[in-house]
Amino acid sequence: MEIIRSLQNAQIKAAVKLRDRRGRTQQQRTIIDGLREIRRALECGFPIETIFLNPEALSGPEAGPFSRTLAEHPETAITHVSSEVMAKLSFGERLEGAVAVAKLFQRNLQDVKLPRCPLIAVIEQVEKPGNVGAILRTVDAVGANLLISADGQTDLFNPNAIRASLGTIFSVPVVDATSEETIEFLQGQGVQMLAARVDGSIPYTTVDMTQPTALILGSEAHGLSDKWHQAGITNIHLPMHGIADSLNVSTTAAVLLYEALRQRS
Repeated sequence: MEIIRSLQNAQIKAAVKLRDRRGRTQQQRTIIDGLREIRRALECGFPIETIFLNPEALSGPEAGPFSRTLAEHPETAITHVSSEVMAKLSFGERLEGAVAVAKLFQRNLQDVKLPRCPLIAVIEQVEKPGNVGAILRTVDAVGANLLISADGQTDLFNPNAIRASLGTIFSVPVVDATSEETIEFLQGQGVQMLAARVDGSIPYTTVDMTQPTALILGSEAHGLSDKWHQAGITNIHLPMHGIADSLNVSTTAAVLLYEALRQRS
């Protein structure tokens, strides 16, 4: 069994470059950290090219489920690496014994097939991968049908977003689009648009979310752009009784998505 031991190996150097957005864009690939995240990518059929593996380093509660899933996918390419190389490939101190490289899965709005009464989350110009990942976890938890990143300021498959999503990004349809494309798509699909704004005029609990619904959230720094100020878009708000004037965008998403789930249940 061949083991890559050199940090100068071309395959290893290419994988390390995937930590940078430019590298991901140039290679059209991303890097996946964590046994749970890799396992979920495999289970969801995400296009993994190879898994860099250091079997001696596999540990923790996810080691068993990961190994079983790997055995169930014998077609997956495995590249064995030394401990030193694994440390180079891994994120920070997260040494779990495996890191994967996967092709970026390209999906356009035109590819999306919605159910009869969809629930959609739209995030505009959200910058922090951690917030994207946290929102994805809620989207997955409530069974929403789609997440659209409108004019996104971070790539959806940023390794930090994948980690923050705990791998749920592989189970949820996600699309990058412009805000204009998103609005046109939602209008064409007959989906009501509920825009969360600090100055929104309608309390979020009074809106009917049992119909086809898109929940629109903007960045924490700037909120939603003026593109979402137009007829046919309802501005809603969450009550704020303290000195803070807004919530973290992932918290707002969780409140709204769970309200939609409550109404639909």
